Amino acid sequence: FGTTNPCIPVMEGKTVRVIENAEGNRTTPSVVAFTKHGERLVGLPAKRQAVVNPQNTVFGFKRLIGRQYKDKEVKSDQEHWPFKLVPRPDGRPAVEIDQEGKPTLYVSLSLPLRSEVPCAYMTV
Repeated sequence: FGTTNPCIPVMEGKTVRVIENAEGNRTTPSVVAFTKHGERLVGLPAKRQAVVNPQNTVFGFKRLIGRQYKDKEVKSDQEHWPFKLVPRPDGRPAVEIDQEGKPTLYVSLSLPLRSEVPCAYMTV
């Protein structure tokens, strides 16, 4: 697994195969977006709509792992990101997304990508 453009390998017999995502690509950008209708987009579809929905498009989230909201690195990154960071009660940062007029906090966003693609592949 990479983190910026991860791929998902599976074993087929004695051979490793990198499986394709829904777009037919072997790597997927680590980008997650939420539309105004509450739909969650992952990967290339999320990246494509970032221009029209920047505040609800999250990328670079991995940079927050192990950091506190008050850390200077977090503050510096926050100046360049269009999405909103807020402190959690324990001091760690979370992303706040406006979903259908309601603020929703997210603390992990890459797991759906890493679970949905292999699950879809295994059920084919």
